Amino acid sequence: MLNVQGITMNPFQENTYIIWNAAQEAIIIDPGCYTDAEKQFLQNFITEKSLQPVMLVNTHCHLDHVFGNQWVHETYGLTLHIHPQEAIMLEHAPASGAKWGVPFEPYTGGVTYVNEGTQLKLGNNTLDILFVPGHSPGHICLYNAADNWLIAGDTLFKESIGRTDLPLGSHDTLIHAIRSQLFVLPDDTVVLPGHNEATTIGHEKKYNPFLQMP
Repeated sequence: MLNVQGITMNPFQENTYIIWNAAQEAIIIDPGCYTDAEKQFLQNFITEKSLQPVMLVNTHCHLDHVFGNQWVHETYGLTLHIHPQEAIMLEHAPASGAKWGVPFEPYTGGVTYVNEGTQLKLGNNTLDILFVPGHSPGHICLYNAADNWLIAGDTLFKESIGRTDLPLGSHDTLIHAIRSQLFVLPDDTVVLPGHNEATTIGHEKKYNPFLQMP
């Protein structure tokens, strides 16, 4: 069994997730910590739970999901894991931060590329990597079949979807990816999104206005 905890961060109210196993090994996903206080809060949580961070993952590299990448890298010595098609978004994220008035320190560590159809391993536990582009070109979701939840990033929200009007976004691509990659999961799968509250696959099939079949 894997434990998962969401922590809402930064001016964009982004959900950072910490996943850990019985051995207290942890994955940090989309660290959105922007202020020193947010970084300290995240560090305190990790310390209080006696966790040992072993992996840093971005579902995608829009600025609100990568604010804390460099801090996590420096604090815990972790290398970033992203989909190869997201490299361009990582490269341009600091410029986006300057444009939006939220400058931040760029990530300077190494990058490990992960591809759809493979898995991330945390001890004896696994997370399936699902490729769900459209909000960004290399967006991935992380599916834990054993515990029945999905880290969805900014693909699927409660009765909404990720915006597609940002550079390299595509509405049609996102809709197709959600239907082909996420809606094939069990209806009771808990969806843990990059913003706002959790939902389920079944709820979104029934009530999401963006995904109703014509």
